[in-house]
Amino acid sequence: MAVPQRAVLPQPRFAGDCTPDLSGFTEDVFGYLPRVDQRRWADAYLRGLLTTPGKKTVSQMAKVAWLPPGAAQALQQFISASPWDWSAARESLARKAAARLPGHSLTVGTTLVEKRGEHSVGVHKRFVPEAGRTINCQVGIGLFLTSESESIPVEWSLLMDEAWCGDEVRRRRARVPDTVRAEPSWAHVLDLTDRLAALKVSGPAPLVVDRHCAVDATHLAAHLHLRERDFVLEVRPDQPVLPALHAASGIGTRPGPARPVSAQQFMREGGGRHPYVVGVEQGGRTRRVQVYSAPVRLPGSSPAAPSTQRVHRLIAEQFPAGRRPARFWITSLGDRRTDEVLSLLRRPSLTHAVMQHLEDDFGLLDFEGRSFPGWHHHMTMSSAAYLYRSFRHGARRPARL
Repeated sequence: MAVPQRAVLPQPRFAGDCTPDLSGFTEDVFGYLPRVDQRRWADAYLRGLLTTPGKKTVSQMAKVAWLPPGAAQALQQFISASPWDWSAARESLARKAAARLPGHSLTVGTTLVEKRGEHSVGVHKRFVPEAGRTINCQVGIGLFLTSESESIPVEWSLLMDEAWCGDEVRRRRARVPDTVRAEPSWAHVLDLTDRLAALKVSGPAPLVVDRHCAVDATHLAAHLHLRERDFVLEVRPDQPVLPALHAASGIGTRPGPARPVSAQQFMREGGGRHPYVVGVEQGGRTRRVQVYSAPVRLPGSSPAAPSTQRVHRLIAEQFPAGRRPARFWITSLGDRRTDEVLSLLRRPSLTHAVMQHLEDDFGLLDFEGRSFPGWHHHMTMSSAAYLYRSFRHGARRPARL
């Protein structure tokens, strides 16, 4: 049965989930799409993400929205096969998010989508420490603009391994662009920040990445330094560092011992001599945490500039004995007050809570197609639905993880 050019969309049946001004929001974000039917299906897809309970498959979205027969196929076509560019929509989302969140930082979240078989774009077997097993999955990396109270997704990247990138048949079937190559997660994060920087919507916002994203902090810090971008990156306790001594005016560049030591060993041996005591909320109670700070260098971080020329700041959070393991961070914000940097350290947990919210309530995990453009289309639509909900109802702050 032929799908009509215009689907008549009823008022949503779930009170408060969607309002008549959604069409105006859709036109604002997706109005650049060249065809009228594309803009209408964008509106229908957003409406489905906002009003469909449970899993948001195209068939379920079409059913809930009372769309005519054949609409599910048309929605799938719009997401998986229609050749529209998602970059303009993401630019619009980024500009709206930046205007909403002055004083934001950049944060990163990852999402794992379990899949059967090997045909979904980017799917590969990956050991997931949290699950304690190897999972056949897609891995998406999202860039968020994050304030003290809100976190909004604005860009996405899909991890592709060597097996996928080296298989021309699978690449062609999934419509993977020739420019996409297998890269480590830190390179994806760097590329995401480059894309956002090119839009000039974010200003000098620091990038804050915690251990959940499993990036190579040494490489990422080196490349961010070359781009003159500030960062706060969580590192493992065994992260090698080279101590650097204080100069007369702040953090200097006089090298310490040539032998790298772990961040944990450095702090244990007195690298941070004067602790800063703060209160951290945990389980409904405020606990005192000792924070140590010291200048360090990262060994072997980049062929472009000797590591001895870049001095960063190592921050260690020491929790009461037996409560939580110590956490370590490397930052370029050597001239910021300790309490300002500490406030940034809390933002990634908000991003992870929002990522869970996206997975549970905005269909982030529910894309059923196999194509590379389709995956990016779906992630863009989920992000747009989340931003619309934030605009319409304000920040209903998810619990921090």
